Amino acid sequence: METLMVDRVHSSLRLFMHRNAVFLCERLCAQFPSETNVQLLATCYLHNNQPYAAYHILKGKKLPESRYLFAMSCFRMNLLHEAEDTLCPVNEPNIEVPNGATGHYLLGIIYRCTGRMSAAAEQFTQALTLDPLLWAAYEELCILGVAEDADECFSEATALRLQQEHTSTSALEKSNFANENRILTSSLPSSLGDIIPKQMKQLHANNTAEVPSYPHVRATALHVQNSTTSNVAQFDTPSPTATQTSSIVPPPLFRNAHAYQNTISGDAPAKPKANGSNQPLRRKYLDQARLKKVSGRLFNQSSDSMPRRSARLSRDMTINSNSNSNISQFGGNGTDHSSGKLRVNSSTPSKLCSTAVRSVQVMKGKPRATENFDEGSRYEVIDEMWTDNVPATSSSASTTEGRFFEQDKAERIMSQDSKVAIGIRELLGLLRTLGEGFRLSCLFKCQEALEVFRKLPESQFNTGWVLCQVGKAYFELVDYLEADHYFELAHLLSPCTLDGMDIYSTVLYHLNAEMRLSYLAQELISIDRLSPQAWCAVGNCFALRKDHETALKNFQRAVQLDSRFAYAHTLCGHEYSALEDYENSLKFYRCALQVDERHYNAWYGLGVVYLRQEKFEFAEHHFRRAFQINPRSSVLMCYLGMALHSLKRNEEALEMLEKAIATDKKNPLPKYQKALILSGLQKYAEALEELERLKEIAPHESSMYALMGKIYKQLNILDKAVFCFGIALDLKPPAADLAIIKSAMEKVHLPDELMDDDL
Repeated sequence: METLMVDRVHSSLRLFMHRNAVFLCERLCAQFPSETNVQLLATCYLHNNQPYAAYHILKGKKLPESRYLFAMSCFRMNLLHEAEDTLCPVNEPNIEVPNGATGHYLLGIIYRCTGRMSAAAEQFTQALTLDPLLWAAYEELCILGVAEDADECFSEATALRLQQEHTSTSALEKSNFANENRILTSSLPSSLGDIIPKQMKQLHANNTAEVPSYPHVRATALHVQNSTTSNVAQFDTPSPTATQTSSIVPPPLFRNAHAYQNTISGDAPAKPKANGSNQPLRRKYLDQARLKKVSGRLFNQSSDSMPRRSARLSRDMTINSNSNSNISQFGGNGTDHSSGKLRVNSSTPSKLCSTAVRSVQVMKGKPRATENFDEGSRYEVIDEMWTDNVPATSSSASTTEGRFFEQDKAERIMSQDSKVAIGIRELLGLLRTLGEGFRLSCLFKCQEALEVFRKLPESQFNTGWVLCQVGKAYFELVDYLEADHYFELAHLLSPCTLDGMDIYSTVLYHLNAEMRLSYLAQELISIDRLSPQAWCAVGNCFALRKDHETALKNFQRAVQLDSRFAYAHTLCGHEYSALEDYENSLKFYRCALQVDERHYNAWYGLGVVYLRQEKFEFAEHHFRRAFQINPRSSVLMCYLGMALHSLKRNEEALEMLEKAIATDKKNPLPKYQKALILSGLQKYAEALEELERLKEIAPHESSMYALMGKIYKQLNILDKAVFCFGIALDLKPPAADLAIIKSAMEKVHLPDELMDDDL
């Protein structure tokens, strides 16, 4: 009853019938309250989203599996400290973490959630050491920014280790199978009256049937069926009675099949030399009977009239007087027939059978007595295949047989091992490429990451996860058009994949694609209303419409659904900053950093807030922290240069702005800021040159023309100054800048000391 109930519980879990699994497992634990069954019930509760129930029944359990399930229940309930104490008790420092690699991974997640990043990295590394194929652990190390190169993690040494583990596991399974087979063989009944006839009948009836563990027998049987049908019937013999075969031990079926195949094909190793005087009486009778069988075949007996082997044994036990006549017949005619049908190649082992069988070759021109002995020996060896209690007639032949058997067995094992080795190397090669691309992406080495992802085969590249990673890389490179292309392709290939759709909505926000952003938001909401990515898309849609309050509500909804979604916290901070509620803005940016310390967007947001509050030292600190995380962002370089300029560190500011321009030549902001600093340093010619280059990138930027007008005013080129101010007004600047530009244009003919220094 217990076994049946356990099986039905597992079946229900496999079929996602979680409620049914819970019900049956509760009955199981009531009837058989063992801790193993309690673990199964806790598993059912966790599958059914009832971690509190699993927590209740597992509290106080000490088995490793129970501890792991209890820690998982605590983690689901956000009881992180209790989960940590369960996995790694303080009062038992030497106790092992349960469940090996997965236990270390769970402990690493707990450490990361509690802000202990170095300890988390150690646990993830330990998990990856125990299980090199635990991708989630490597992914977490990449997110923490401490992952080693994928070439080292998924290296050739890892492949050899996995191959050795697989080989040892396979060897253990084969050993267990051999032991079971030996037990089954020794426990077979001593009489062949019921077993062997059925086996041989089944073998003759279906020549294409495959013998277990010996798939090459199928090919041999097909060959016999197509080319030697008449010969097969000549080897059929009737069954013996139980009393006649009571001393013969029945062999396993696969031995019968191989002996049968070798007899038909005649492809067997050389026969051994034997001493006829030492053979038992039963073998003498068998020799005479086999010669009679050959005689009957030479006299063209039909296959239908040929008796079965077992009946021939029974008959020949009482017929000894016919042997002399059989010998004469064989001597007169048997040479040609034996050379045509019974002669075998004694120099080559059988290629179609895994068990090497001793055989003989009847040589033309031998004396009759020798031929009798040889023919008897040929069939005698086959009888040894049927009986395990007859000793080998020659030690050298036994050695040859064992060598052939071991050689064929070794070849099969090597073939299987080579396939496993190839599979392991292919899998590690795929993980190596994916891992290296993801690692570089997390380090914001986006161009290198793109080059690695392009090495993937087409089937792997055109998947939702890879295309989203490519889209994120282009997003970090501020190439929004390419990012849009790959995100759109990912969404088409995998429309129900929500990971990365929050970044996709931000890409559409920067492209001002209001209609597409609105459609994406509605589509994500229809797929999963409880996903934070969907509500981030809705919030970006309202933010694009400048409805910051409604956008803020949607971003807060995303935070409510997943408090560990760092990007939702950051977007809330952006909206509070747009509403000039800097206190709440700082609060949400800090919450994002508590979730993910390497979320550079939050560091950038804090720097912007402090820059607006004119807390330039704080601004410079936070911009530099963001820059350390993402050292290839031209936006971060530009804002760090602005903070340095506000601190009167103009040389450092210009150096940082030069780096920003070199990193992204299409970004107009660092060019404008550089021209502004040069203007403040009264380097008007250099400033005008930079603004002319900026005009090629952003010809419709009103602030650029306003700055050019101010510089021309300083150079006393008034007509050009008026012209530039006029263009700036025509480009419809923001309301805050509109009044300043009008005032500067009206005072263009006044002395410099009467001009406002707002531009």
